[in-house]
Amino acid sequence: MERKLAVILAGDVAGFSRLVAFNEEDTLATLAVFTATIGDLVTEHGGRIFGTAGDSMVAEFQSAVQGVRAAVAIQRALHRRNADLPPDRRMDFRLGMNLGDVVVSGSDLLGDGVNVAARLQEVALPAGICISGTVRDQIEGKLDFPIVRLGDRKLKNIPRPILVHRVDWSLKDPVEAGALGGPLTLPDKPSIAVLPFVNMSDDPEQEFFADGLTEDIITALSLYRWFFVIARNSSFAYKGRAVDAKQIGRDLGVRYIVEGSVRRSGTRLRVTGQLIEAETGVHLWAQRYDREIADIFAIQDELTQQVVGAIEPEIIIGESSRALLRTTDNLDAYECHMRGMWLHNAQDTAEHFSEAIAWHRRAIALDQDFGRAHMMLARSLYARCFHGFSTDVDKDSTELRLAAERAVALDGRDPYARYAMCLANFVAQKASDAVAEAQQAIDLTPNLAIAHMALGWTRIFTGHFAQALDPLHMALRLSPHDPLTYLILDRIALSHYHLGNYEEAAHYSERGLSLRRAYFNRVVFLASLGQLNRQDDARRLMPEILANVPADIEHYWNILTPYANDGHYAHFLDGLSKAGFPVVA
Repeated sequence: MERKLAVILAGDVAGFSRLVAFNEEDTLATLAVFTATIGDLVTEHGGRIFGTAGDSMVAEFQSAVQGVRAAVAIQRALHRRNADLPPDRRMDFRLGMNLGDVVVSGSDLLGDGVNVAARLQEVALPAGICISGTVRDQIEGKLDFPIVRLGDRKLKNIPRPILVHRVDWSLKDPVEAGALGGPLTLPDKPSIAVLPFVNMSDDPEQEFFADGLTEDIITALSLYRWFFVIARNSSFAYKGRAVDAKQIGRDLGVRYIVEGSVRRSGTRLRVTGQLIEAETGVHLWAQRYDREIADIFAIQDELTQQVVGAIEPEIIIGESSRALLRTTDNLDAYECHMRGMWLHNAQDTAEHFSEAIAWHRRAIALDQDFGRAHMMLARSLYARCFHGFSTDVDKDSTELRLAAERAVALDGRDPYARYAMCLANFVAQKASDAVAEAQQAIDLTPNLAIAHMALGWTRIFTGHFAQALDPLHMALRLSPHDPLTYLILDRIALSHYHLGNYEEAAHYSERGLSLRRAYFNRVVFLASLGQLNRQDDARRLMPEILANVPADIEHYWNILTPYANDGHYAHFLDGLSKAGFPVVA
């Protein structure tokens, strides 16, 4: 017999027979989604599933650290997905993990090591993780998850007592971490902010290139789920500002800062990068790259790998096989994409979005298979509609949906493409499909602030108002100084509105309006005033709203209120009616 040591993860669904008896088709559909999520996370952490039967699965890992990380990632992802389901349809997995000797039989593994994992799964609580003492010994000092000793247990058909521990996988509450105000606390994993790389070229026109390189590095770091990476929008709040590392660390609630510069001259490129520990200001790593411009993608990957390796080398070992986002070999298409992305992020004016859309279309014309160009085209078209600049929302909506579908078809594992597809489902009045795409984006990259914002948004329109608050708070923590904060606060206000917390709704609406007086923010505030019988305040706000009506108001209104339930939409309109607002629909 061939034998080896292996880390075994066993899992099954708590109360599966009850769920099937209650609603067989919905239960099996949920199981299919959950098992696909589990499979992706097992693979991402270097494992493989070697056995499935009904609602159960068994997986093998070469590393106890990566196995426990996978188990925690699984429970966190399923917990987030369960929030979108009715309480009687929620599906909790029990997970057990053991390190032991196993017998190899083809692709299957057998023996005591597997049996102990299966029995540990049986003693785990629903949505719980139990590990053996052998696994606990291997992860000592290597992971930050709290481990609770449950003591020696006699497990079914196991002739000896097994030391059992429980892994506490719960996420830190983003509100407690300072998302809604107060000092930001450090996350329970390495936290990083990448500041805008300085353009050292003689040509100020190359600013877009430096910004694009920074954004790509942020995206690459964000793919490491066991890092906490501040969103691009908050990092870029420091562009052109001289602020020391310690202050930035406090402002963003991070332990590490990456900064650098770019000089482009003809076909040559010089990129410098350095990693700083924010609390001490100590430089942990620095590197200079002198390459041809065609090596831009290699530079990005090397810089990212070296930053990660300087902080936590084991993550590279565990995630080196991660699927990198597809880019293009056509440098002209890539440059058009970077220009379009730069314009999209520069300012939200009608002219900027129109120019951005033109550059995205040029990138696609140069490379039809450049998925990220299709993704950015969809996002810019949606932004033009959302901000009320589109004179033909139906036309722009059709094009953005086609662009999003193409982006997903080209690279279904690009979280930004999934986010774009979420937006496309909004404009198509498909709120439930939008939830699925937002969830998929977060499954792929938990650091994606805009995906958390989108999940909160979609939950509002599917009637999960209380569940919408957590991802909205997480979006604020991932991007503490985001220009879109006004929008996130507006969605928090809308959640409270539908929960009947009208005072809270008015409070968050006013906070959002203090940052930007956008049309829909004013409307949500007005509905809250209506429910609070604050007619005098409503009358003072009304002229401002009527003076800023979007160009294609009827279609604009449809994409901004894609309620799945007519009663919830009627509740929103009721507040507006009480405030005296001439409702569009």
